[in-house]
Amino acid sequence: MDRKISFIGVGPGDPDLLTIKALKKIESADVLFWADSLIPEKIINLSSKFSEKIKTSGLTLEKITSIMIERFNEGNTVIRLHDGDPCLYGAVKEQIEILKQKNIGIEVIPGISAFQVAAAYHQAELTIPEITQTIILTRAGGRTGMPEKESLKDLARHKSSLCLYLSARHIKSSQKTLLEFYPPETKVIVGYRVSWDDGWTSLIELKDMEKFTIKKGLFRTTIFIVSPAINEVTNRSNLYNPSYKHLFRNK
Repeated sequence: MDRKISFIGVGPGDPDLLTIKALKKIESADVLFWADSLIPEKIINLSSKFSEKIKTSGLTLEKITSIMIERFNEGNTVIRLHDGDPCLYGAVKEQIEILKQKNIGIEVIPGISAFQVAAAYHQAELTIPEITQTIILTRAGGRTGMPEKESLKDLARHKSSLCLYLSARHIKSSQKTLLEFYPPETKVIVGYRVSWDDGWTSLIELKDMEKFTIKKGLFRTTIFIVSPAINEVTNRSNLYNPSYKHLFRNK
């Protein structure tokens, strides 16, 4: 089997939410790179006590990838851990491209994202029939910037379930924009360091989002889920409707 470097999504923090494949990879790693500001040591402690554990929060892209290449070429099993899922704000593409230039094989193992865990804590379904069937994952514009066609105003017009990552610093402008399209009493799930030992979630109303964020001193590792589907609704899915015929129930 061809050797590869594994990029692994470890979820928002709770080791019990790792996939079985991710856990096996962590346990077998010789060298483990991890974003120590975003991943709890509980997850790192699942690896062998003999493995080399390299923190990446203070390293540049070039430094991280050069060490990865060096360790890999020495014959080590190398894995790179990312919080949540690597496909979502993971900054993995630039790492992968550098490694591919060195003809190193890559595999990516997905992980649970914070929006899923936060919704689960509140037993919320974010896609309710006739309310919304769409979930938008986005962020407020900041230093990273946003494509013009993906402004928060344009996305909020859909009035669907909207999950805001990396946006606590811009809560004032975000709330103002959202209130142009969602009613003030729209429910918002706020999650801080979701599933960490010191993490929490809370259910508030949109009109209180800025005040709540400032009061709690939120800035990083915060997610906001704004959704009309979180309100009390009685709409039923056709899936269990006795009059609805489908492949497994045609009578």
